[in-house]
Amino acid sequence: MTRYIVRRILLTIPVLIGVVTLVFVMGHLLPGSQCAAILGEHTSPEACAAYDHAHGFDRPIPVQYVDFLAALLRGDLGTSIKASLPVTDMLISRLPTTIELAFFALLIAIPVGVLLGIISARKRNSSIDVGTMAGANLGVSIPIFVLGPIMIFIFAILLKGSPLALPPGGRLTPGLEPTPLAIAWGLQGLTGPPRGVVDFVSNIYTLNGILTLRWDIFFDALRHMLLPALVLATVPLAIIARITRSSLLDVMGLDYIRTAQAKGLSDRAVVRKHGLPNSMLPVITIIGIQLGSLLAGAVLTETVFGLAGVGKAVTEGIQSRDYAVVQGFVLVIAVGYLVANLIVDISYAWLDPRIRLQ
Repeated sequence: MTRYIVRRILLTIPVLIGVVTLVFVMGHLLPGSQCAAILGEHTSPEACAAYDHAHGFDRPIPVQYVDFLAALLRGDLGTSIKASLPVTDMLISRLPTTIELAFFALLIAIPVGVLLGIISARKRNSSIDVGTMAGANLGVSIPIFVLGPIMIFIFAILLKGSPLALPPGGRLTPGLEPTPLAIAWGLQGLTGPPRGVVDFVSNIYTLNGILTLRWDIFFDALRHMLLPALVLATVPLAIIARITRSSLLDVMGLDYIRTAQAKGLSDRAVVRKHGLPNSMLPVITIIGIQLGSLLAGAVLTETVFGLAGVGKAVTEGIQSRDYAVVQGFVLVIAVGYLVANLIVDISYAWLDPRIRLQ
């Protein structure tokens, strides 16, 4: 098992180097001029040349790449030209929103999707199966920018004043402010990366509410996150349900399943003890892929619900040709995707001993 994990980690390193290189190249292939985006379209060539020289954009690309790698090794993702803030500080502010949103979306999508897939597989070709798969196809087909306003209309307008009403956007009710962990834990003097980690966790409002025992913050942040998480969860939920059904049906047709049935085990016991554990590999794979997709593709949900997360920051960075922001955020998303897939690979060996023996 240990050899398998080490081998998977070592195989991830070349991919990580390739991702870093691709992010750097893509950042310099963005169309348009950063000088024009910052100083205006009618800026003179001389002013743009001075701007590029001041920020090092006129240096040879290989030199910029080496400097980029050196900065990454120091933990420096650069400085936003437009906001005049370190990209690391922007990540500490924006990334927790996206992580919190993705977490609650998966918390909805995984159990509901797996359960619907199991029910659909056990009731194959029945009206329940047809209805479940039709709902899954509908969930994949409706765009978020359509589903989001519909859900806002239902839960924030039609159900307003009822126990089922949910806020239409934002992260907290105006007037509520979370207590920073650095203050709650008496760590005001903390500096450097440890302070960044504390501030990062502090910006995950539901977790902040738990750690500071501010239950008003926890429940309010949870209410604000439910609606966007439900909208974001529709696509992964539908995909997980379809993959679970397909994989479970394949496994239920194998010889050892028929042997278990011949021994007199109930259908529920056969599915729970033999069918489901052996059909989980494709489901785990798709969950890992969907986690990366949620981190990278939450921009529409964040826009519809007014959440200042990673997707919105990347969009603003592209529009303003803010290379440092685009590179920093895309790199963090890509690394998150790699880590998710690494965890999926390691989980294979835990779920199926044949994989680690190979």
